[in-house]
Amino acid sequence: MAGTHTDRGLDRLVNFTDAAVAIAITLLVLPLMDLVTDGRSHSVASVLADERWTFVAFALSFAVIAHFWVGHHRLFEHLRDYSNAILWTNFVWLASIVFIPFTTQLLGELSSDTRGGNSLYIGVLIVASACLAVIQWLTVRHPDLQRSDVRGQLDVRGGLVALGLLLLAFLLDLVAPSVGMFWLLLLFLAGPVARLVGVRKLPRDRDIIERPS
Repeated sequence: MAGTHTDRGLDRLVNFTDAAVAIAITLLVLPLMDLVTDGRSHSVASVLADERWTFVAFALSFAVIAHFWVGHHRLFEHLRDYSNAILWTNFVWLASIVFIPFTTQLLGELSSDTRGGNSLYIGVLIVASACLAVIQWLTVRHPDLQRSDVRGQLDVRGGLVALGLLLLAFLLDLVAPSVGMFWLLLLFLAGPVARLVGVRKLPRDRDIIERPS
């Protein structure tokens, strides 16, 4: 229920989440560091050529985590309070985010056309997307958790669009695994597809001036 937590409690939840996401996105670079700290001499060209899938996996995962963080950030900008359901769903979301570096390294080592690695990777992202959709639904269901100046602006269909695209990517990967992790580029169609189905765009950061008490 709203009103049972302090502003500091919400700030701690957001700050903890941001710190965990920052650690996850930083861990992505560790496999790249290992490429040049194995005690052997390397040329830039040989590293880029031999480990190209490691670099592709890093770039894709960096963009994916950034995409999820932006969605989480914009969603939580609407909150003035949170419920226990939102709290624990957020922890499940965090669990999926911090698991991404492991699945990224798996993809980089196995190559892009390994069905098991791709399926696991996309499955983790489905969990992350589903958690955001649940948090959005909980926020819409309990409008008293929302800030009064932005109340009513959330549309749960936006989260469902992103989830649907990831499920589509998962199915397409099963049908055509040779495309590999590039099916995940469908995730970045979430914005255009959401606009096509009439989902209202969340306000940008500069449109949210202050958080009323």
